[in-house]
Amino acid sequence: MAGIGGSTAAAELGALHPWATPAPAITRDERRARIARARTLMAGAGADILIVGAGASLRYFAGLAWGATERLVAMLLPIAGDPIFICPAFELGSFEAGIGIDGDVCLWEEDERPSALVADALRAANATTLAIDPALAFLFVDRIRRDAPHVTLIDASPVIDGCRMIKSPAELALLSQAKAMTLEVHRRTARILDEGIRASEVIRFIDAAHRALGSTGSTFCAVQFGRSTAFPHGLPQDDILRDGDLVLVDTGCLADGYHSDITRTYAFGDVGDDIRAIWTIEHEAQAAAFDAVRPGEPCEAVDAAARRVLERAGLGPDYRLPGLPHRTGHGIGLSIHEPAYLVRGDTTPLAPGMCFSNEPMIVVPDRFGVRLEDHFHVTETGAAWFTAPQPAIDDLG
Repeated sequence: MAGIGGSTAAAELGALHPWATPAPAITRDERRARIARARTLMAGAGADILIVGAGASLRYFAGLAWGATERLVAMLLPIAGDPIFICPAFELGSFEAGIGIDGDVCLWEEDERPSALVADALRAANATTLAIDPALAFLFVDRIRRDAPHVTLIDASPVIDGCRMIKSPAELALLSQAKAMTLEVHRRTARILDEGIRASEVIRFIDAAHRALGSTGSTFCAVQFGRSTAFPHGLPQDDILRDGDLVLVDTGCLADGYHSDITRTYAFGDVGDDIRAIWTIEHEAQAAAFDAVRPGEPCEAVDAAARRVLERAGLGPDYRLPGLPHRTGHGIGLSIHEPAYLVRGDTTPLAPGMCFSNEPMIVVPDRFGVRLEDHFHVTETGAAWFTAPQPAIDDLG
């Protein structure tokens, strides 16, 4: 078993150091270009002004890493002129320390309605159509609608997704770093495995290893042994590793806000020929999905390519088990799951700069599951891997 077992957590953590060549952060010039692109898309959608709430999209346009809460923090982007930011007055210092672009700031006190500030800004801009960030809470949307009844509200998904789906070279570099860090953690995780180790011990190691490489730790972590691998997101229990178990580890981290999300499935001892056969089919399905990527083809074509491999092997069809119970992949960037999606029904044309997971998991109900997950970005001629796929069930590469 190449690279599986034979070491300790202390030894592997001791060999890790902060990432030697971190990718550069996103610049103000790139954020200005994103805003210019958003305005072009706003014009095409017939929007006078765009509202973007706290979360990944606000970080994308304004560089502000701010989680959504019941207090409205948002950017109003008019079709022309400076952005306008809505911020609680007591948060101004934190806001100013985190913002990455220039703009006017409108403050509201705790006993005031921030939606009234939005309505005032809409009137000042003579706006009649407001494009709403699809991630903005209904609570805020409903209050804006009440305070600005003269304004038509439309979905801003074509604007926001139209910008965020296509990654720049700087974004690709940050995504590449995050994924390389997590792949290194995967390799070292496999080395610490020993019979009797608990999944919770492995999860703690993975978080510590991500931190040792310079990230803020794991953004999520799933460690599953044996029968638990048959459940795509595991079971509410702390698995104990036994000889002959299949191991599934799914985890990720951040590089300046950009996500990794990589899964490895491998044997701890002799797992049996039936499991090895399914692992091989999974490997082939992942390769088929990758090979199906062509600019201009619909996203759903990639999902269909993976499912054809499974169906030829007698699995499925569709979402039937044994087989693939979920989509083949998802977009990834500042959100771990974001449009577009590699699934039947998503006809979004593939385009250079799009980034996706490739994870056509095979589940054999109540027995085991195999998920191999790597990520690729679309190129002018096809696809390019961020991380090399796992070469064998006994070898993480």
